[in-house]
Amino acid sequence: MKLTLQSTKTLHNGVEMPRLGLGVYKMTNEEESIRAMTTALQVGYRAIDTASLYGNEKEVGESVRSSGVKRENIFVTTKVWTTDQGYDQTLRAFETSLENLGFDYLDLYLTHWPVLETFKDTYRAIERLYDEKLIRATGVSNHHQHHLEELFVKANVKPMVNQIELSPRLTQYDLRTFCADNQIAVTSWSPLARGGLLNEPSLVRMADKYDKTPAQIIIRWHLQHDLTVIPKSVTPERIASNADVYDFVLSFEDMKNIDSLNLNERTGADPDNFNFNF
Repeated sequence: MKLTLQSTKTLHNGVEMPRLGLGVYKMTNEEESIRAMTTALQVGYRAIDTASLYGNEKEVGESVRSSGVKRENIFVTTKVWTTDQGYDQTLRAFETSLENLGFDYLDLYLTHWPVLETFKDTYRAIERLYDEKLIRATGVSNHHQHHLEELFVKANVKPMVNQIELSPRLTQYDLRTFCADNQIAVTSWSPLARGGLLNEPSLVRMADKYDKTPAQIIIRWHLQHDLTVIPKSVTPERIASNADVYDFVLSFEDMKNIDSLNLNERTGADPDNFNFNF
């Protein structure tokens, strides 16, 4: 399959989700955030991933409206934070996010982290939003296999997406396989390991080989593994560079070499040991 910036992943309900999007975590400066998002949409990105925690949903909405791109052609994801979880609380949190964004629907709504006492009720609320056609797809974030299996017991609709930390240092092969077996698309957050891989010697050598940057090599690795990926940057040049990954293909050997960098090393929290109270 030939990939382009317009390539999409078909979710199990038939909705098309862009394979490359802009992550907007820690974009807290209003002017900088809008410039970054607008640049991404002008370059050709068609997905923006935010969350209530990020505090920039209003900027996402403003950027979409001022982009000149039709709303229906932009895939917007947001997430319900841990302190807003539970059935009724999630429905209220969704209303707040929708108001902040200034939209009348969302493309994808995720449970941000699986809070032990409430994540199943949270997903039940997300199912209701889906039934009411307020969201186009259901999903979760940072869910291990055992969290997903618990949801499956009562879920009427399986999550369509699981957004997890994933990079060549944390390949999550078993979880990816489980999700694939259950038709759950995987989105990689922190795909560049927060920049910690950019000086990795083997990736630097590959960058020279393909006349690309290490970041472009890593993003291409995600795409060739059938992952959707949301690299974050506020720098216009880097936003454009991160999307310039469609004029080369990593060889099978190079893909395996990147796979071998796995250390099961996280830059964020393990979902089973997360402090849900901050």
